[in-house]
Amino acid sequence: MPLLAAFYGIVIYMYHKPREHNPPHIHASYGEHNATLIIENGDILEGELPNRALRLVREWMEIHRSELAEMWETGKIGKIKPLE
Repeated sequence: MPLLAAFYGIVIYMYHKPREHNPPHIHASYGEHNATLIIENGDILEGELPNRALRLVREWMEIHRSELAEMWETGKIGKIKPLE
């Protein structure tokens, strides 16, 4: 899966296959925890993350929601600035 960002031990990926892979989402990993989050609203589709990591991922998603949606639509996936 292409890497989008890494920050505070959290790694964010996106795998693009829109016809077979909806709703639009990202994958987040933190240690042994993994979750799939819906781009539109940050809801967890699958898996789990500790509360602090989940909060940081959702904050990052909110900042970059339009970029994430565009990547999903176009299939042009690239790195996004991490949280600082």
